[in-house]
Amino acid sequence: MTLQKTGPLPDLILEPMIRAALAEDLGHNGDITTRTVIPEGLRYTARLNSREVGVVSGMQVAALAFRLFDPMLQVAIVKADGSPCAPGDTLMTIEGSAASILSAERVALNFAGRMAGIATLTAAFVAETHGTQTRITCTRKTTPGLRLFEKQAVLHGGGFNHRFGLSDAILIKDNHIAAAGGIAPVLRAAKAQASHMIRVEIEVDTLEQLYEVLAEGGADVVLLDNMDTATLTQAVIAVAGRLKTEASGNMTLPRIAEVSATGVDYISSGALTHSVKTLDLGLDF
Repeated sequence: MTLQKTGPLPDLILEPMIRAALAEDLGHNGDITTRTVIPEGLRYTARLNSREVGVVSGMQVAALAFRLFDPMLQVAIVKADGSPCAPGDTLMTIEGSAASILSAERVALNFAGRMAGIATLTAAFVAETHGTQTRITCTRKTTPGLRLFEKQAVLHGGGFNHRFGLSDAILIKDNHIAAAGGIAPVLRAAKAQASHMIRVEIEVDTLEQLYEVLAEGGADVVLLDNMDTATLTQAVIAVAGRLKTEASGNMTLPRIAEVSATGVDYISSGALTHSVKTLDLGLDF
């Protein structure tokens, strides 16, 4: 299976959200605990360690959180985003002011733990597609304000990103079809108005709707929503490679192997981001 490259994003686009998280944590008076009990000038080397088996994500973000708080901190990433980790593995070291490390700790861990949890679950989904060409992709069911981080974590787990937001592509769902008067009218409108750079995806719930989409034309991708496995198999056969196929709806981990075996091109799952368990990471002095 071909995976997307997952190099770091420009720090510039990450900084505003990380700054906001640091400001939220510091409140109006800063870290009063650290300021009270940690001697001024005390230096330390801390280690960000994994306490579970998983896939690393959020190291770029955590490192940036430490450096934004205190540019004098020396941060070294030991395990890159996308790497496997096991209990006791050191993912990052941070050297410098003990007070700065302690004050930035929680924000860094919050981002890294959640992102690693998403990457770990995504990797589990991807493993279930072994031997097929099916790709795992996320959805827009993300935490408000954190979509950029969560979609990056999906990439670190070996998955793919669906559209980032409403402006990336035309995705015609059942409510659009109902409001516009049917499949033919929405596809004709899309064909008439969409830029040549914009792809069109349309959701269908039944084989009858799929046949109508195939007859009308104008779509690049068909979203096969909440279909059982037998129906998905029939749908893939009917499409016969004319469109990309995406299976969605109740795509949980126990179902991925059998769905990928139908030959669908993509399986999208909101669970990758909305139902994930944070990976247990800790900062040890």
